[in-house]
Amino acid sequence: MSRIIITGGPGAGKTKLLLELQARGYTIVGDSARTLIKDRRRRGLSPRPNAYEFTHETLRMEIENFVHHAATPGHVFFDRSVVDALCSLDHVTPLSESELSTWLATYQYHPKAFLLPPWKEIYVNDAERDHSFEHAEWVNRITQEWYRRCQYQLIEVPKVSVAERCAYVLQALADGDASFLDRGQA
Repeated sequence: MSRIIITGGPGAGKTKLLLELQARGYTIVGDSARTLIKDRRRRGLSPRPNAYEFTHETLRMEIENFVHHAATPGHVFFDRSVVDALCSLDHVTPLSESELSTWLATYQYHPKAFLLPPWKEIYVNDAERDHSFEHAEWVNRITQEWYRRCQYQLIEVPKVSVAERCAYVLQALADGDASFLDRGQA
C-alpha cells in the first residue's frame, strides 16, 4: 500500500485529478481543509476559525485520513496530507527539527509527492476557495519549500488535460528512474 500525496495551492486542479484517478479504480482522500470549511458553513459558522484552531483541526483530520487508510490495498491518493498540515502548523507554531522528524517518521507517505502548480486559466473561486490567485501562487511557493525541507521528491505535474495529468502521475509512480519526471528539484 502506498499513500501518495497530490499537493499544491488552491485551484490548481487537484480535485479533478483525484476524481480521474478514482474513475480508474484508485482510492482517493479529499481535501481536509475544504471539508472543514464546508462543515463550518453548514453549521452557520465563519469559514475559518483562527489560524491556530484551523491548523490543528486540519491536522487532526489528516491524521484520521492517514490512519483510516492504513490497510487499504494499492495506491491511495491524498488531496494534501499530514505533511501539508504540518507546514501550516509550522507557520502558526514553528516546529523544531526533532519535532518535525518525529512527525515525518510517524506519518510516512510515498517519497514522490506530486505538485500541481498554479494555473490561472483554470483557477476559480467558490464557497470554500475565497482566496486570490496570488494567494495560490504564494501557497505553491511555500509548499515547494516545505516538501523539500521534509525530504520529499517533489514532481511538478504539467498543465495539460486531466487525463494526461493522470497518466503522468501513474507513469511517474511506475518509473524506477524518477529523474526523467522530476521538475521540482531545480
